[in-house]
Amino acid sequence: MGAQATRLTDTKIRNVRPGAKEIVLSDGQGLQLRVRPNNTRTWSFNYVHPLTKKRKGISLGVYGPVSLSDARKQATEYREMVAKGVDPMEHRKALSRHSRTEAESLFENVASAWFEIKKDSVKPDYAEDVWRSLDLHVFPKLGKVPISKVTAPDVISILRPVEQKGSLETVKRVSQRLNEIMAYAVNSGLIFSNPLTNIYKIFKKPRKKSMATLPPDELPELMVTLANASIKRTTRCLIEWQLHTMTRPVEAATTRWNDIDMDRRIWSIPAERMKKGKPHFIPLSDQALALLALMRPYSGHLDYVFPADRNPRTHTNSQTANMALKRMGFEGRLVSHGLRSIASTILNEEAWDRELIEVALAHADKDEVRSAYNRANYLERRKPMMEWWSKHIEQASMGNLSVTAAGNASLQASLPRTSSM
Repeated sequence: MGAQATRLTDTKIRNVRPGAKEIVLSDGQGLQLRVRPNNTRTWSFNYVHPLTKKRKGISLGVYGPVSLSDARKQATEYREMVAKGVDPMEHRKALSRHSRTEAESLFENVASAWFEIKKDSVKPDYAEDVWRSLDLHVFPKLGKVPISKVTAPDVISILRPVEQKGSLETVKRVSQRLNEIMAYAVNSGLIFSNPLTNIYKIFKKPRKKSMATLPPDELPELMVTLANASIKRTTRCLIEWQLHTMTRPVEAATTRWNDIDMDRRIWSIPAERMKKGKPHFIPLSDQALALLALMRPYSGHLDYVFPADRNPRTHTNSQTANMALKRMGFEGRLVSHGLRSIASTILNEEAWDRELIEVALAHADKDEVRSAYNRANYLERRKPMMEWWSKHIEQASMGNLSVTAAGNASLQASLPRTSSM
């Protein structure tokens, strides 16, 4: 019978001095303490692989942080594994892989991976809104939860208070984003199915609110009020520019001189500034060109046609026209986006080609091939429609109240220049 190893004590460990070579102190049953020449003291457990029968060793950590008692407990657990046919080293690697996978599969980390792809397909402002909504409503409760543990009741408990506040659009958008994240997780092999499919159906649906706009017969009232309003020249021209070009508020506010071809009478809006992410081309009427001529002395040397007051190097705010319309008494009756509705209604009532109107409004065509063709094909056909629309606006202005009225020098001289708007 072999001699039994003398078990270690903390005193013996502290008293050992490092030598020129590694010193091995045995505690028995495979547990050893290795003292290296640099005085590093490391625990190891030596064992025979249960299947290959080869000798192996596994580190248990450094003496100090791992006490003698801790090392003995760990060695005992590993001996029991070997007795059951489990390799301790393979077991540790499996646990490490599981921990990494679990960390990567935390909801916030999966959402972040999904967002890296999502943000390249949407505009920066929208991408920011997407992440902000998750950060505000979802991550505080679900961010550190493994995505495989996220359930429909979890999401309902988060979004129900938002619904009760009346923020139904927020509930709808967050539900959609959660569905996209879960679908990404399914496609990535992190989960087998999406537990949030159709989760939006359990919440109240937001009511669609019609954009505040004026009926066609009230266009003259708008033009008369605009002509007599105490607003800045830039704001007044911006409102008329948006009306004549049928553009969205942000598209009008960010008009650049470099995007306008005076010779061809075309305004080309790049894809990144369009809601649908596709370039848009607008034939410019005589009245639209007159508006540009009116603005050139004020902003022709700048990047933007309608510069901001405080920083002329940037554009006016997209809400400037809205605020002006409120001050003019149209609150609740008309918003700047509603100017497009006025144009659409009148042009449809006058029996202009509906497809031409949709292209002029930059509404998306589901048929992308046809859409690409129509951008070129419809440009010439839209010119007469845009000219007719501008003349209709002038007629609604009673001939001499629009800022584009040719030869009306007295009107231009009377336009307010120092109002706060």
